Amino acid sequence: MQELLEKLASLREYLDIPGKTRRLNELDRELSDPALWNNTGRARQVTQEAGTLRRVVDGYRGLQSDADGLAEMLEIASDEERELLAEEQQSIQTRVDDLYRETLFTMKHAETPAIVRVKSGAGGTESQDWAGMLTRMYMRWAERHGYKVELVDQQDGEQAGVLGAEFIIRGEKAFGMMAPEHGVHRLVRVSPFDANNRRHTSFASVDVVPEVPEEEINIHIPDSDLRRDVFRSQGAGGQGVNTTDSAVRLTHLPTGIAVASQQTRSQIKNHEIALQILKQRLYDIEMRRREEEEAKARGEQKKIEWGSQIRSYVLDKQYVKDHRTGVMKHNPDEVLDGDLDDLMWAGLEWLAGKRAVEEGGDDE
Repeated sequence: MQELLEKLASLREYLDIPGKTRRLNELDRELSDPALWNNTGRARQVTQEAGTLRRVVDGYRGLQSDADGLAEMLEIASDEERELLAEEQQSIQTRVDDLYRETLFTMKHAETPAIVRVKSGAGGTESQDWAGMLTRMYMRWAERHGYKVELVDQQDGEQAGVLGAEFIIRGEKAFGMMAPEHGVHRLVRVSPFDANNRRHTSFASVDVVPEVPEEEINIHIPDSDLRRDVFRSQGAGGQGVNTTDSAVRLTHLPTGIAVASQQTRSQIKNHEIALQILKQRLYDIEMRRREEEEAKARGEQKKIEWGSQIRSYVLDKQYVKDHRTGVMKHNPDEVLDGDLDDLMWAGLEWLAGKRAVEEGGDDE
């Protein structure tokens, strides 16, 4: 119980409960001013901030009260009574762990939907199949958590898998949970496409950006900076095939970034979707550039190398290893079926600077 109380005290400091309480009091005073409601934008901003702070402060206070009460009961309880209180202690421990996990969402826009792009690397059918496996893995993970997935674009491989896929995951802290997945993923396996049963190594990149509210982006893209191509949407056959050139691909000429949408049968709507995602990606690039400049100005060494290889999936040796955290899983089939939570939470700890690399296990 003492360890649990110490963890709560540490969380109080990390969450800055006194500072959040002071800020909440300020916001409550502003909310009680009738003049605030003449400015709907400010009123919405204050209401949202106050609601977020209130959940954290009230949640912590309730947890602290319950933990203190349990500690007092345990001091005077008999052995038999302690056994009866074990379930209550486990419940409080679970709530403390949940609160700790809330502290891991240090990235901006953690609450927003995640725009995910999976792209196959060099290697033809092998890497295309791998990109398809990763796409399915994330969709299965989203399905397990009750998230909604919107497939924006998918370019099928010639024999198997995909050249690339872009989709949006919508749900609680979707971007926050998906943020650690950004990077290069490596697959090692005996290839099902090799008649000689040789081992192959394939790569695919996963790009994750938040779906930032449109009013926050404020990016104007001149028409002269865009190339617009239309093409026929891919379909599964039958009545689902689109017989008109309604899919749209927009290429931002200064950066070379291309975004396509074949989500709807409307060329105009697909253009709007592709343009919005393009703005999101340009906004994300600009935000990262500013963060790097600020870090350099402060003399900090940036720990997150977004383009680096982050994880290996070695199927013939039955393990998955995250190279940032050292976490290994020996159930690759289940991982590829969406069992990603342990890897994601460890990745979030690493992103938050709360986890050093763990040594151990095979590595290729």
